[in-house]
Amino acid sequence: MATIGFIGLGIMGAHMARNLLKGGHKLVVNGKFPVPDDIRSQTSVVPDSTAVALTSDIVITMVPDTPDVANVLFADDGVAKGLTKGKLVIDMSSISPLDTQEFAKKINALGCDYLDAPVSGGEVGAREATLTIMVGGPERSFDIAKPLFDLMGKNISLIGDNGAGQTCKVANQIIVALNIEAVAEALLFASRSGADPERVRKALMGGFASSRILEVHGERMTKRTFNPGFRIELHQKDLNLALDGARKMGLALPHTASAQQLFSVCAANGGKAWDHSGLVRALEIMSNFKVAEEPVEAAKAA
Repeated sequence: MATIGFIGLGIMGAHMARNLLKGGHKLVVNGKFPVPDDIRSQTSVVPDSTAVALTSDIVITMVPDTPDVANVLFADDGVAKGLTKGKLVIDMSSISPLDTQEFAKKINALGCDYLDAPVSGGEVGAREATLTIMVGGPERSFDIAKPLFDLMGKNISLIGDNGAGQTCKVANQIIVALNIEAVAEALLFASRSGADPERVRKALMGGFASSRILEVHGERMTKRTFNPGFRIELHQKDLNLALDGARKMGLALPHTASAQQLFSVCAANGGKAWDHSGLVRALEIMSNFKVAEEPVEAAKAA
């Protein structure tokens, strides 16, 4: 069984690593970054990313943004310095499709394949191994990585060449953001009209408006549970990728831009680290009305 290097043990990455361990894989992790105690006790901890690559057959990265991936891969103590011909690098972060293509070329020049394999499904999907995984890269490497993906997710698709996985993820983030905005507006409208927003949400779950966003994020809005999850600042990053790409291609994405503005309102009010369902708070600020009152415990803590 292949030895897996895993770099990036945050909210998502830690759960993904745990699922690989449950699948029987030996993991090597970078001790320069925080390693949860339960993972540390089951893995080999090495001093840097170069050492991770030296001691692994496959290296997985799961870090927040494009510069983070560049640093992990190509810094003086990065993954690239430890690669030998035939190894595989899989980036499961959500980053720029164009930069992904450049990263792939650099890794390919070392005699190694590269997959971009961003995920969707949030912390719940990472924990329960039900992530959607969107992959770009050579089919031969996808076939090698597929058993690993199966341990972390359920809906796994090879989209195309390098960069195609990241493009699919950006499209996903557009849809998710606009769905969150739609659910937030609907629940705000219902609540301001005098209806119980949680009863409205449950009723809508039985009709054509039903969605995973209404089910999960709508409940967060009515129950006021905005701990991440998926942080607003990370969704802002993803929408920046969408809007920057749209400008370069001459596309108009007006509703994506409006969702980004609402996230910016949240960030300006101290909400960068809120779950992205907290977008509803931007609409509440603008409307001077809340979908639901804060729980008594939360109000006391505030």
